[in-house]
Amino acid sequence: MLLLVGVLFIFCAEQSRCQGKDEDFTLEGDLRHFAVASDTIYIATEKTLYQLSHDLTQVRNVSQRGVLVNGEDNENAEFHRVSETDVWNATFSVNVLLPFVVNNSVIICGLIDNGCGYCEILKATNISEVLYREYILVGSSMNRSASVAFLGTVKETRNQTYILTASQQATSTEARCTSGLESIVFLHNTNDGQFGRIFSSTSSKPPGPVKNRGESYAKFVDGFQIGFVFYLFSNVPLEDNGNRVRLIWLNGTMSKSETIKSLRGTTLIPGTGAGGSRLLASSLIPGGPQVLWSGVFTVDGQNTDTVLVVFDISPKGESEKDPDFCTEGDCSGNVQTRSPETVLFRQNNMTSVLAVRQRDFVVFFIGTGDGQLIKFAMDKNYRTSCPRVLYRSNDDRKVLPGLHLDEVDRRHVYVPFKNQMKRIPVTTCNEYESLRDCWSAQDPHCIWCSSTQRCTFEVDCNGTEWLGIPDDFQQQKLVSYKTERSPSGQITLKVQTHLTVGQGAVTPFACQYPVKVPLCSRESPPNFPQCTCILSNSTLPVGGVRVPVRIRLGRSDLLEHLNLTNCPNITGPPTADLCRQCIKAGCGWSSNHCTWANQGSTNASICQTIQSGMNITKPEIHSISPSVVSFYGRNRAVLSGRNLGQVTRVRIQGNMDCSPQESPVLDRTDVNLIFHIPTANNKASVKVCVVLPDGSCVGNASITYLSSPSCTDLTPNSAWLSGKRNITVKGPYMELVEGVIHSHAKNNMLLPLSFNSTQLTYGTPEAGSALTSTVYLKVANETLNCSKTITYYPDPVFTDFTPTLTGSDVSINIQKKADKLDVTIAELSVWGVNYGKQYECKIEDKETNNDTDFFICEIKNPQVMEFQYLLIKYGDKEVILKPKSSYLLLILLVLLLIPCIIIAVVIIYRRKQNQLTTKMNDLMENLELDIRNDIRQGFIELQTEKADLLENVGAIPFLDYKHFASRIFFPESEALMASCIKDIGQDAEKVHLDECCHGLSRLIQDQLFLTSMVHTLEEQKNFTIKDKCTLASLLTVALHSNLSYLTEVMESLLKDLMQQNSNTQPKLLLRRTESIVEKLLTNWMSICLYGFLRENVGQHLFLMVSALTQQISKGPVDCVTEKALYTLSEDWLLWQAQDFSSLKLKVLFAVGTDGEVSEPLEVDALTCDTIEQVKEKILSTFKAKFGFPYNTPLRDTDIEFEKDGSFVRLEEVDASSEVLGDVTMLNTLKHYKVTDGAKIKVLSKKTHPPLSPQGSLKDDKDFSGKYFHLIDPDVDEDQRKNPERKKLKLKEVHLTKLLSTKVAVHSFVENLFRCIWGMQHNKAPHAIKYFFDFLDAQAENMKITDPDVLHIWKTNSLPLRFWVNILKNPQFVFDMEKTPHLDGCLSVIAQAFMDSFSLSDIQLGKHTPTNKLLYTKDIPKFKQEVKLYYKQIREQQPITASEFKDFLLLESKKHDNEFNEAEALRELYKFIQKYFTEIQEKLNQNGAPSELKEQLHHVKDLFDGLKSCSWN
Repeated sequence: MLLLVGVLFIFCAEQSRCQGKDEDFTLEGDLRHFAVASDTIYIATEKTLYQLSHDLTQVRNVSQRGVLVNGEDNENAEFHRVSETDVWNATFSVNVLLPFVVNNSVIICGLIDNGCGYCEILKATNISEVLYREYILVGSSMNRSASVAFLGTVKETRNQTYILTASQQATSTEARCTSGLESIVFLHNTNDGQFGRIFSSTSSKPPGPVKNRGESYAKFVDGFQIGFVFYLFSNVPLEDNGNRVRLIWLNGTMSKSETIKSLRGTTLIPGTGAGGSRLLASSLIPGGPQVLWSGVFTVDGQNTDTVLVVFDISPKGESEKDPDFCTEGDCSGNVQTRSPETVLFRQNNMTSVLAVRQRDFVVFFIGTGDGQLIKFAMDKNYRTSCPRVLYRSNDDRKVLPGLHLDEVDRRHVYVPFKNQMKRIPVTTCNEYESLRDCWSAQDPHCIWCSSTQRCTFEVDCNGTEWLGIPDDFQQQKLVSYKTERSPSGQITLKVQTHLTVGQGAVTPFACQYPVKVPLCSRESPPNFPQCTCILSNSTLPVGGVRVPVRIRLGRSDLLEHLNLTNCPNITGPPTADLCRQCIKAGCGWSSNHCTWANQGSTNASICQTIQSGMNITKPEIHSISPSVVSFYGRNRAVLSGRNLGQVTRVRIQGNMDCSPQESPVLDRTDVNLIFHIPTANNKASVKVCVVLPDGSCVGNASITYLSSPSCTDLTPNSAWLSGKRNITVKGPYMELVEGVIHSHAKNNMLLPLSFNSTQLTYGTPEAGSALTSTVYLKVANETLNCSKTITYYPDPVFTDFTPTLTGSDVSINIQKKADKLDVTIAELSVWGVNYGKQYECKIEDKETNNDTDFFICEIKNPQVMEFQYLLIKYGDKEVILKPKSSYLLLILLVLLLIPCIIIAVVIIYRRKQNQLTTKMNDLMENLELDIRNDIRQGFIELQTEKADLLENVGAIPFLDYKHFASRIFFPESEALMASCIKDIGQDAEKVHLDECCHGLSRLIQDQLFLTSMVHTLEEQKNFTIKDKCTLASLLTVALHSNLSYLTEVMESLLKDLMQQNSNTQPKLLLRRTESIVEKLLTNWMSICLYGFLRENVGQHLFLMVSALTQQISKGPVDCVTEKALYTLSEDWLLWQAQDFSSLKLKVLFAVGTDGEVSEPLEVDALTCDTIEQVKEKILSTFKAKFGFPYNTPLRDTDIEFEKDGSFVRLEEVDASSEVLGDVTMLNTLKHYKVTDGAKIKVLSKKTHPPLSPQGSLKDDKDFSGKYFHLIDPDVDEDQRKNPERKKLKLKEVHLTKLLSTKVAVHSFVENLFRCIWGMQHNKAPHAIKYFFDFLDAQAENMKITDPDVLHIWKTNSLPLRFWVNILKNPQFVFDMEKTPHLDGCLSVIAQAFMDSFSLSDIQLGKHTPTNKLLYTKDIPKFKQEVKLYYKQIREQQPITASEFKDFLLLESKKHDNEFNEAEALRELYKFIQKYFTEIQEKLNQNGAPSELKEQLHHVKDLFDGLKSCSWN
């Protein structure tokens, strides 16, 4: 799916910038040699020489086959190439392939079939043009690859270029057609101007031959030249079956002969397994003051355990003779050795290596024997980055030695395989869309270009404004921080970035801390890469504080969130987990406890040495089953051992994994646990240990990841319809297959009956009709296409059998109708049956004659000759075969049929008489059958319904606090909602306004004035309930910064309200919002419970709403009325829905304007869905799949359906739409005859404008009058064209859909309810405990002893006043839309919620609404939980006044400056102005002091002055 996202959102301006595609070239025959020369690559196979461009496009090829004349006479032999179709008698096998760029030629040398040498010089730009040929041996005299050859320069009177060849010494039986000195190292001429002419190895002063000592024939692996020094690497076998890796130097600063004589050498010791180590592949590390070289060594005597080692191979004055290579017969030297700089990397089965220098790094590309290309980088301190698999084959094709870099763009690597050459990108920088992602890749090839804001190659970034990874791999974070404390108690925060930068990339460089309270008392000037901040406070909060820091790096920004805490507060038993938590918090670890960063170690590696302080029994791992899996992983693996009861996770660590993978434990006992083996990026063995609660990991088991299974053959390739025919699947790694799936039965996974590494056997599923079914292999969570099919034919038909007595045995000839099943004798079991007794008949032969198959079976000593019938079994099906009847029985049957025919004629005659009656009966029966089917389907669905709705709904779109609060405060006034959270500028007029508001703010801070004002306004007859709610919310906004005072005012007003109701009906208190204080209480609860709602209840509420939405969309939804088949509300039940079926659509997203499409996305839809509904489901599935919405809105998208090879645009209404009267039916998928598995293409109207643009039909004001969908309009039309509409539909039949929907979402509803009335840590939220205690105290003061009154007060104040509002209006909490249908369903759930708090029992009857009946059985259980909830709150330790005051103060600070208090005060004054006289009189009645009255008049004067100014 990553490819789908990449196609939709990544567009490459140039082909060279899109590095995501591999290129390959398949060869005819096995690869022998290849060479790269600037923009051309040359490849020699056994029979062809290829010339390719750098992007593996073939330029030309020539055959290596030809006609050899005088093959026995080497001096007079002639070889001429012929075309592949001509007759040939010899092959030119290439051992030397050298592009000679200076001469614009290619030198190829090797052997012809007569065993003699042959060389050609070809034109570099056209290899079919031979410039020169000669019959001479250059290179190995054997047709194998233990030799090297390369062009080198010797410093003579002027520099001369020679061909240096080093070959394995031939034995006496292998040497043929050789002449001259029998040396293993030669320098051959490259032109006629050199002494001895072209290809000659002689010189004016010929040196002695270079030979191996004794019988130790060296096998050369690699060679090259640096400066004038030649380097040769070889494996020298030892007498004890060991091996020595030898490095030879030749000094080319003198003549040709002196170069050979200067041979010196040393032995390379790779470190581990030195005695049996062999060199497999090598690569020079370019650049640098040292001559560094990397080699792949095998250290186990085989090729499985391999290491990559780095050596300094610079000659260091070795002057002694070499003991393994004799020059002039002298092999008397001593063995000298050289140790490695470092053992860099360990990986099984490495076969090839390439080193490339990139900035200060060395990048290694590693090929493996199981078809992988691995990349990692090394810094100057020999530390490595996390390896990454650039390419992974599905099979085990070996990567051959000789990786090469594409010198044209230096962005691709040539990777050779046995019969294929691949060109693989060195990186995929364009995959990373942010600076953080680009840095996290730790790839030296990638930099972040500040000017273009994209991850790319450095050469693609114009200018020098780029950011890259640091020049070492010590730091694993882009941004790190430390908190240090001085002896004086001063806390210093140091934030550091870890980057290398281009010139000007970090100008300016700055750190900003966007917090409300200034964080730093002072800051040192930022000095890249570090910022220093001395904190204002010498202490940090107990729970720590989360501080954002925005780092400015030139044009790029970084936002990092730091968790600052008092380091000594991180306490607990000294465990590795506690240590990691400490260091992650920017602290230091010292003496088994956490301290400040300047007082301990900040290196996370110290945590690995900590011994756990927890008392845990150490577990043991005995085995893992299976322990060999494909790189797709394995589900439900079993780990066996001892003391496994406390294991929390299983950790899997590979050599290539910088961060281990951890798999949760699914099930456990003390001796077994179940877990999923995760997927792997590479094929290798990994270590397994089990993680304990203290964070330690114990045990040392292993899992081996192999290639994925693949099919090569199916036997047989046909099956009978009844199923259970045994099929054998052949191919590699069959033991890793978990099951087999057929395309016609995708939900039925068939388990293997038997298996081994090369084949498995399974039984086929049944099929309803003849078809061709594709076979898939199930491996973990992947379904692999087998690329093979099984054809289903009707079951075999057996027609007759004939028994024959053969001695004491009975031979039975069974006749079967010939078919295409090709049934074998092993697939049939036969028994003869006589009076219930069965006799086994062993099948011995099969014969075929025309249209009949004959199976001959034999029954040993049956003691009977005749059998009543045969019982034949194939697969799981048993067939009874009876013998054909005699002619006499046939005559009797005919005689019996005559009266039957007469009776039939009479019956038909009578049927004609009653035809009308029968027809009417049939109609009534069909009607009854339809109703029965509807009822039966509803019952079946109800019994089989499962809550299988997905809980993975991605990120929850919470609204921020101020938007949540404003929707609660002003649900009916969007203007007030907007103005009270809108920021105000600082112009002159508004400064004057602030003075007015400041005076009013001081006035309402007086409790006497505020309570008097509230009572005054509530006494006014024209002061509506809406005005009361508005006033309460304005007061909430105005006093939001002082919640303690707001709480005091609310308590005072509540006491007054209780006194009013105490003498009438106290149970009605707070039941409705009829007073200012009741709305004030709603707002107060919303403020105090927002944290609890966001952190605890919000997730369950969103899951419940999402589950309800998903359940509704599972069935038909009428697009016009919005009624649905699946609902909780009877009012919204779509009982008129016709039959429908589910479809799985393959959705393709158009990319660009040239017709390219993405990979298919599977979307579930219904045949009855309109085109608009299909679009909504596609975009919803896209968002659920990738976590972000599609980049084109719904109104701007079109969809097309692939029909007969072309795409047809689907529209809501077109010329083919059905019309009933004046009403048009919306087109559905059924209307367009879209089938299951159909391809749908999504287009953007902007890039693919339709020929006849059509806006959304819902924009039409008369949409419901002009169109219909699933509910037919009241129009008298001939309905013969659509007989489904004749079916009678009864609403009551479909009431089971309500219960089915309830079952589907019930677990989500239960979880939500229990989260609301659950007691986390046995504590209720502060506000609930405080307010319930307040109600208890008031009841006690008022001498109310009835417990029901208190229960009702609490229910009216919390669930009714707050929770029901949230349940019915999730759009108050989340960024979402609430449809009328969803509102109806939520009302049912809210009613059930309130019924759970009711003290009275619900009386049910036949007229009880369905929404009451749905949760009837659940309400009693919920009521008990509610009573327990109230009891627990009452018994909880009371909250002190100071604790609650601190809580309110913290809530005020959290949301400081989020509301426009000035605007709220301005709106508040409008009420004061309107009722100014009445408020003044109330203040006089209450004995208000004169200062308060004067303050009121002063505020009035300020506002009046503001008004006159605005008029002027």
